[in-house]
Amino acid sequence: MTLIWAAAGLLAVAGAGSLAIAQIEGGDRGVAPIDSSGSFEVSGINVDIRAKTAEAARLGGWREAQRRGWRMLSQRLGGGGGSLPDSTLDSIVSGIVVENEEIGPNRYVARLGVLFDRARAGQLLGVGGNSLRSPPLLVIPVQVSGGVAQVFETRTEWQKAWARYRTGNSAIDYVRPSGTGPDALLLTASQIHRPGRGWWRTLLDGFGAADVIIPRVTLTRQWPGGPVIGTFEARHGPDNRLISRFALRVARTDAIPALMDAGVRRMDEIYEGALRSGILRPDPLLTFEPPVAEGEEELIEELPTELVIDPFTMPASGSVISIQFDTPNVSSVSAGEAALRGIPGVRSAATTSLALGGTSVMRVQYDGGQPGLAAALTARGWQVQAGEGVLRITRAAPAAPPPAPPAEPGADGAEP
Repeated sequence: MTLIWAAAGLLAVAGAGSLAIAQIEGGDRGVAPIDSSGSFEVSGINVDIRAKTAEAARLGGWREAQRRGWRMLSQRLGGGGGSLPDSTLDSIVSGIVVENEEIGPNRYVARLGVLFDRARAGQLLGVGGNSLRSPPLLVIPVQVSGGVAQVFETRTEWQKAWARYRTGNSAIDYVRPSGTGPDALLLTASQIHRPGRGWWRTLLDGFGAADVIIPRVTLTRQWPGGPVIGTFEARHGPDNRLISRFALRVARTDAIPALMDAGVRRMDEIYEGALRSGILRPDPLLTFEPPVAEGEEELIEELPTELVIDPFTMPASGSVISIQFDTPNVSSVSAGEAALRGIPGVRSAATTSLALGGTSVMRVQYDGGQPGLAAALTARGWQVQAGEGVLRITRAAPAAPPPAPPAEPGADGAEP
């Protein structure tokens, strides 16, 4: 079980209005490390445990958080809210997130979060993930501070918060660029104001996404080192359409990471609500294909059968296909790219969305169609699940060895 320190995020909702401001009390523990493992997360569990020693009280608080977290997760996913033995919980809990804690000589008071391993917890609950899932959405996090809008030109606190956020419980399929290489040149604050669908299609194809979301935050500092107000806007699509906005406030400048973490969580709730209400739909013009001219259709119909090219091997109509594959460690990323590059017809294979310990996305340029690539992967021992423009590949389980033949009588030198 891993302990993960997280920034405190106590929210006190302010008065009503067109833009309510919530106060966030920043902690001194720092922010959570980057985690893209896709674990089930249950947060906001308050514990108050007394024991003979501080260490025993702390361990008892973590145990109690595991029990309450499992009941909350079970109820959320339709499992009835039953309990499990502590030994079983120890095997499925992958981490404890300390949101805030106070330790005394014989008392432990804290607000904790619990991370459950998705595969093991899903087997016990009989679920495999979210039933409602969005198409892949490219995230362009825009931070405006001091009148300057930035995306990937520098590592902003807003970008770091999106990298830290655990998406295991979300129905949104986020494609989060790393900000390295050409990302700072292609994904800029000016790009979000360009409505031209042609260039947007090129960008989205490069990242294996179907649409774009633009979470934007504007920071307003009251005075140096003093309170900071963040105005958050959830935007969507090439037209930069506003879905919702809200504001959060922290009392000190050094609590900005806590402000950003709380803003990302609220943003995710907004985008999930937009998905359920049908607002978060991909722009049909982003997948628009020009119709074939009438003369070209007649010419294709008049071609003799022996001249028609198999679409699986057509070199001139190469396509870009997104490949989702498991990456438990760094070596699996290179191994997956090498396996795709070894398939005839694959021009390039590069990972565009990296999630160590989870599922990464690779962009593959292939001389042919998606069915042809799926057939080639299946022939090389991969299990393939096909979607629209996306293939999910996993390694097939090794076949069991055949049973050893029975020994013939007399084979060991003995008389039959």
